[in-house]
Amino acid sequence: MQDIVFKPQAYEKAALSLETLRESVDEIYKKQGIGGLKKIPGVGQGIAEKIIEYVKTGKIGEHQQLKKKTPVNMGELTGVEGLGPKKIKILYQKLKVRNLNDLEKAAKKREIAPLFGFGEKTEQNILQGIEFFKKSKGRFLLGEILPRVYEIIAELKNLKEVKQISEAGSLRRRKETIGDADILIAGSNPKKVIDYFVSLPGAVKIWNKGLTKASIRLDEGFDVDLRVLPEKQFGSALQYFTGSKEHNIALRKIAVEKGLKLSEYGLFKGSKMTAGKTEEEIYEKLGLDWMPPEIRENNGEIKAAQAHQLPRLIDINNIKGDLHCHSHWEAGKRLIGEMAAAAAKIGYEYVGISDHTKFLAIEHGLDEDQLIQQKKEIERLNSRLRQGFGGQAKFRILQGCEANIMADGSIDIKDEALAKLDYVIAGVHSQMKMTESEMTERIVKAMRNPNVDIISHPTGRILKQRDEYKINFDRILKIAKETGTILEINANPYRLDLNDKNIRQAKKIGVKMIINSDAHHKEQLNFMEYGVFQARRGWCEKKDVINAWPLKKFLEFFKKPKSERTGFI
Repeated sequence: MQDIVFKPQAYEKAALSLETLRESVDEIYKKQGIGGLKKIPGVGQGIAEKIIEYVKTGKIGEHQQLKKKTPVNMGELTGVEGLGPKKIKILYQKLKVRNLNDLEKAAKKREIAPLFGFGEKTEQNILQGIEFFKKSKGRFLLGEILPRVYEIIAELKNLKEVKQISEAGSLRRRKETIGDADILIAGSNPKKVIDYFVSLPGAVKIWNKGLTKASIRLDEGFDVDLRVLPEKQFGSALQYFTGSKEHNIALRKIAVEKGLKLSEYGLFKGSKMTAGKTEEEIYEKLGLDWMPPEIRENNGEIKAAQAHQLPRLIDINNIKGDLHCHSHWEAGKRLIGEMAAAAAKIGYEYVGISDHTKFLAIEHGLDEDQLIQQKKEIERLNSRLRQGFGGQAKFRILQGCEANIMADGSIDIKDEALAKLDYVIAGVHSQMKMTESEMTERIVKAMRNPNVDIISHPTGRILKQRDEYKINFDRILKIAKETGTILEINANPYRLDLNDKNIRQAKKIGVKMIINSDAHHKEQLNFMEYGVFQARRGWCEKKDVINAWPLKKFLEFFKKPKSERTGFI
């Protein structure tokens, strides 16, 4: 029995490591064999053997046997908010629900509500979840597609015929979800490049293959389109295929006003090509500063570029630390030192440990006494850090928590305990179906708590699974500004919460933000780049994001009472 309990946890830990790898497992296996796989955190002999089986055959025998026992489309059903393995098992046993269609039919026939542990409210939530899932179908998370496209680009770069290469489309603009991926290449011998592209490992379908372009379906389920161009057209094609559509329409209008014609083939005056090799020269000829792809949405960037007033967007290298990291201390895993070492290796000056608190029993949330014990461990580690641990003499581990905002707006940890922490993050983790007024006032009350420094994942969404809960975001911003409360940009690719529009709105009125990885494993510290992409889409600069500040300034900020932070620069 103990082995059965342990097994899912082991697979979960290995999965967390695999999803954040910079190199594909098949490449690791090719270069280093089973020994290389076993170096991956959480991967032992057994899991390594299953990875090899999958690399060689595309299947895992044990998984196939389990699927025969329970012929359920788990990937589809778990995409519906509120459905986990236990409920899916009951639905299969009682109603023979195997897939989304079966689930929808059962819910519409009102067959789910009478089941033990469900009820009418759950049945209605399932119907809403199905509708949300349908809207998101065919879209992939940025975090699912981007690493794979990086791998493909790295492969194609090995060809001597490839002179320049870049992703394009919504992927280059770092949209939260992507339909398919676009890659552009400038170079010679397009046929050789196309032949190599369509034969890439993982290509399961060739949709089309021409002289200069091709489209394939990868085994992950999304399509990749490739175009090979002459070098003289690379800039104009990159600009055109990056988009957005609205941005491009506005650019073409400017071109027409100047007596020019802009297309994917270049910028022309009559039949003469005046620019096209680089994006920069295209924008320059149109009287504009070059602008980062993330803000090309025709939402003010063109006017700013004409006036030479584009923001200097935050960059991943500006980030000095990460405050939302879970050590699972409460579950006995004690990953604080591991997280700190990984953060120091990245080059951070500080890392914050923010384990869940007691209301989240499923996460073994810490109570007041456990927070005191954890503080002692962090003090011991900091003492070692002062002696040069990790090669970062000025590196610091900070203690916080991710407390729970209860339905009435109170916090599930006593104020006296919160006041002893270096900072406090608070978030909504339950009862998300409240009215707009109720949910808004719930969060407002938490922000008025003098000990609550940061609101985590402020709108509660999970991409492709759960929509934002209803809040009056204007009021949230007003109170955040008034109380000096920081709003989090949660970098987990499933959240990316705040969204870009909310980020820009917060920046506009001067509400400070923080980009946090919400890492539950040291490899997930790399989620930070997705939060930075999101911040850039919201026009964030260094000054808007407090963890772009060095340690000394950061500590000074949190030492001040909240009421004195609004003027802090």
